[in-house]
Order: sequence, then C-alpha cells, then structure tokens
Amino acid sequence: MKVLTAIDIQSINKCFEVLNALRPQLKKEIFYELISGMMSRGYHLIYIEENGKAVCASGFRFSEHLAWGKAIYIDDLSTLPSARGKGYASAILDHIFQIAKEKNYDQVHLDSGCNEARYEAHRLYLKMGFNITSHHFAWKVC
Repeated sequence: MKVLTAIDIQSINKCFEVLNALRPQLKKEIFYELISGMMSRGYHLIYIEENGKAVCASGFRFSEHLAWGKAIYIDDLSTLPSARGKGYASAILDHIFQIAKEKNYDQVHLDSGCNEARYEAHRLYLKMGFNITSHHFAWKVC
C-alpha cells in the first residue's frame, strides 16, 4: 500500500470524506482552508487511495514534551467504513512509526474517544503496540 502526502488543494480535498467519517462536524466548503492553515502550523496529512479515492487518512504533528521527549502526535486517523478491515490504518500507522524512527523521535502518541464506536480502533492500537498510559482531560472555554 502506498502512503501519499496531501500537499495541494486537490489531494487535501480528496481526504475530506475520510476525515469527515471521524469528524462529522467538518464542513466541506471550509475544509481546505482549515487544513492548509493547520499545515502552516505543523500539521501533516497522509492518506491511502483505493481506485483513485482516499479511503484512509491521518493527520499528525511533530512535537517535543518534557514527559515524552520528541514525539509524533496523531491528531486524526480515519478509514471509510466501507474500507475497514483491509489493513489501511495499520499501513498508515506503520508509515508514521517509520517516520518516527528515521527522525530519531522517542514516541508516537494519540488520543481516542471512549465510546463503543471506537472499540475496533482501540483493538487496532493495542495490536499495533500502543499502551494506555493516561487519561486525557479537557476544559472547554465557554
């Protein structure tokens, strides 16, 4: 499986449907503007195609933390429901792991929601060698 990097309006917009499956609040009309703005602040978007259509995508960032050292943080990892179970997400994760190794990063991190819809993803993350190491807390500015 070939992992591609989204770098232009066409390839970024190609990833909308995949990321919208994970993030239904996304709006197609502002997707490119949102992603390109995030890219200017360090977000990277990669994807896998099947028959010319993006079927799996991931967005990640390079970061450095006192707790983790140099880490890649995966913001988003999504596969279209019709393409699940074909190894696409594993291939994307393997690709990110390889980047981490090549760049001498210490860790790869991600957060995943705790609802039943995410249980298959959790099984994948554990199978791929991730460990559950903390609870994530959020405070929303009202």
